[in-house]
Amino acid sequence: MTQELYVVSLVVSCLALLISAATAWLTLFSKGKLVMTQPTVVFFGPDGFGSQKNKVYLRTLLYSTAKKGQVIESLHIALRRNESKQNFNIWVYGDKGDLKRGSGLFIPQEGVTYDHHFLLPEDGANFLFLAGSYEFVVFAKMVGNASLKQLSSVKLSISESQSKKLTEPNTGIYFDWGPDQQSYHSHIDTKPEISNLCPN
Repeated sequence: MTQELYVVSLVVSCLALLISAATAWLTLFSKGKLVMTQPTVVFFGPDGFGSQKNKVYLRTLLYSTAKKGQVIESLHIALRRNESKQNFNIWVYGDKGDLKRGSGLFIPQEGVTYDHHFLLPEDGANFLFLAGSYEFVVFAKMVGNASLKQLSSVKLSISESQSKKLTEPNTGIYFDWGPDQQSYHSHIDTKPEISNLCPN
């Protein structure tokens, strides 16, 4: 009987040691992964009222699978339309009225939700949102890693009628995520002219 108790005690001690080691690994040593949720809204259109440059905007949650968290050095988007490809490599994030130029961001395990704006370089040509099938891929450059990490890939489409509307000033297209149908629903949005807002 004493030998059986010794064996049971040894097994319990070994299990406790394994659990402690696993906990230490998950909380102190594991690097985990950076994860991005499905963007709830995506926007293709001008970067502000009266702007001649287009941008891609999205809102999403970024979180780490490890207790230590993750540090992003930069984010950018590669946008493809049929055979055309354009990188939107200027990253701005935050909430309305409190936007910051992306220059590093710590992502904790509980995650952070922000608006992310991806702009074209100032010295580059504009990218027109013509009719066709689109796919944009979000890439992250992590601190200490030489290679890029793909966070998300989203497929969208713009119809001929929508592309004609997008040639009008201050007009963009929103894609809202429908969780029931697991697809995006698009609608055109046009900001009114400033002169129309002023009283006579």
